[in-house]
Amino acid sequence: MKKIKTTPLAPQEFEVEQISENEANVMAYPFETGYAISLAHPLRRFLLSSSVGYAPIAIKIEGAKHEFDSVRGMLEDISDFILNLKEIRFKLLGGVSESEIRYSFAGPCTIKGSDLSNSEVEIVTPDAYLATLNEDSTLNFSIKVAQGIGYVASEDTHDELEEGYIALDAYFTPVRSATYKIENVLVEDNPNFERVIINIRTDGQISPLDAFRNSLEVMYAQLAVFNSEISVKAPTTIERAEESPDLKKLAMHIDSLGLSARSFNCLDRSSIKLIGEIALMSTNDLKNVKNLGKKSYDEIVEKLQEFGYEVGGDLADDVVSALKKKIEAL
Repeated sequence: MKKIKTTPLAPQEFEVEQISENEANVMAYPFETGYAISLAHPLRRFLLSSSVGYAPIAIKIEGAKHEFDSVRGMLEDISDFILNLKEIRFKLLGGVSESEIRYSFAGPCTIKGSDLSNSEVEIVTPDAYLATLNEDSTLNFSIKVAQGIGYVASEDTHDELEEGYIALDAYFTPVRSATYKIENVLVEDNPNFERVIINIRTDGQISPLDAFRNSLEVMYAQLAVFNSEISVKAPTTIERAEESPDLKKLAMHIDSLGLSARSFNCLDRSSIKLIGEIALMSTNDLKNVKNLGKKSYDEIVEKLQEFGYEVGGDLADDVVSALKKKIEAL
């Protein structure tokens, strides 16, 4: 006889299987029959449509007036050059949302994605091919890279560009693929419960787990409108802390501090991702971060103060607890 229920079983198991740096499986269970797909399908849509990434939105090439032009000494014509450029994935440094980056190359040489990395931008596809220059040829160009979501056609940005720039179709989404499958899982003596496995593969601009977190945040924000006229239970201490302005700021990525590339990279290589992680550190802990010099230390302390916090400063106990919970989940 089927057991009578008044509420559906809520899943309590969550696992992450890291397949590679840019691919992971996110698993949750047990769901009641039919519930897994009800959640997995919209999450997949949010992963593909709402993940924030970077893309070139315009290019200006010295000696070229339009995308069907050519540059003396370059093997590719401009249209092929642009197609190759779209395969290179950028990541702006320093917390900026848009930047104009200038490049200059002299032949003979083969230009790859790794040749475009500098203090302003990181290339997450270093082996991607861009162009080949013959001997005695030069190539000077500027790229506008912006942060965004989804796809934006060149027609939508053309009118905002300075003279000489060629507008590009921009594909911002850093999630290369998002798929899911549903499996049956045994709960007590019932084999009809479900486990959802969501496979996420990114291009390297963002980790699969960060992409998943972002999709959840977007999903929650979209659903929040229904809470406006619906009374909900009073939040717990941790839930109140998670809604506090302090925690929202401290849970932001260190990109938001606007650090120099040197300071940012020192923190990033030490797996320090959130502003709150710095605020929880003592001055000695921060000074002992590998390869962090005095100049970078002073810059981080100053930027954190501008954000309203001190290294080793006092934070409310509930904020500290909620912050540590977020850090452990990284």
